[in-house]
Amino acid sequence: MPSKSPIFPGPRTARGIVLAVLLSNADQAGAEPLRGRVTLAAIVRALKRKYHWPIETTSFPSNAPDGRATWATVYSLPPDVIAKALDERGRDWLRSSLGDR
Repeated sequence: MPSKSPIFPGPRTARGIVLAVLLSNADQAGAEPLRGRVTLAAIVRALKRKYHWPIETTSFPSNAPDGRATWATVYSLPPDVIAKALDERGRDWLRSSLGDR
């Protein structure tokens, strides 16, 4: 079955904000744009399943601020996916998502 082309969500939505971070290859520090509405994992799942973005997930052991053992997860897009998305309509979408900062 051929893979579906990725779809851009609304640029000012939580999904759009997370995708903008992934496309700009920047780090998502915590869940600031989400403000407790939904987890980052749930947004990434929607971007993968509903919007067809091939987001890669890497998890590794870490320590919580209180010293407990936990897992940290890093989400990323492959460089070729970023390049292709930006070459198509992604640059304009990314500018609208970031608000022309």
